[in-house]
Amino acid sequence: MEVLDGKKVKARILSDLKEKLCSVRKLGLAVIQIGEDEASSVYVRQKKLMADTLGYNFKHIKLSQEVSEYHVLDIINILNNSSEIDGILVQMPIPRNLDYKKIQNAIDPFKDVDGLTDINMGKLSHNVEGLVPCTPMGIIDLLKFYNINIEGKNVTIVGRSDLVGKPLASLMTNQNATVTLCHSKTNNLKDFTRCADILVTAIGRANYFDFDYVKDGAVLIDVGINRVDGKLVGDINFDSVKDKVSAITPVPGGVGQMTVAELAKNTYKAYVLKNKM
Repeated sequence: MEVLDGKKVKARILSDLKEKLCSVRKLGLAVIQIGEDEASSVYVRQKKLMADTLGYNFKHIKLSQEVSEYHVLDIINILNNSSEIDGILVQMPIPRNLDYKKIQNAIDPFKDVDGLTDINMGKLSHNVEGLVPCTPMGIIDLLKFYNINIEGKNVTIVGRSDLVGKPLASLMTNQNATVTLCHSKTNNLKDFTRCADILVTAIGRANYFDFDYVKDGAVLIDVGINRVDGKLVGDINFDSVKDKVSAITPVPGGVGQMTVAELAKNTYKAYVLKNKM
């Protein structure tokens, strides 16, 4: 069994990106954080560390839980029109009283480094170049780094979020895989996961998928991040499946590392696409 090391692939991506950045001006990345969610603060710090490593100008805009939707939209408008900002993202989750779709779609699609605007999601669905959500793109790049073929494979994705499941289904389809998208309403889930050459789990249930859920020789991509007894674990019971599968991503150290690397790539890609206009 091969462990798909996200840290190793991230290091390669950032190294390659540094070479490209030598020929462009200092790029700017803005992150809007609303509220005091502890996990969000951790993710923002990771993004700042990445930005500092690459020499990006990192702008962290932290807003209170009680901020008005109008104020958030006004800030996004200012960032959209700033020549010093190439990428904008709103750190999720945001307070429920705010319309996250309205806020997301207020971002200039050419600065939408999360790839979540309706325009970029539509481009992905039609296989047109645009900015792609970071975690799904990171999964594709991780598989390619380890020379794991996608074309013609049966891919089962468990989880249909806009952030992972849906865009990953489009990416895998664009790579000529046969894709099954499962979710909380799927009956007889094991019937689908046991047929998967590549199984992607993104449901946020600690150690849920064990030996009985996987096919011999399958490749397992664990997107889940769950805290159990102070430790981070994935959706897949690593010890239960390790002798049955051909490759698996660890938690931590797997897909999460790729998400940060893809954000770095998307910031550069946003600059390139904007300058093609």
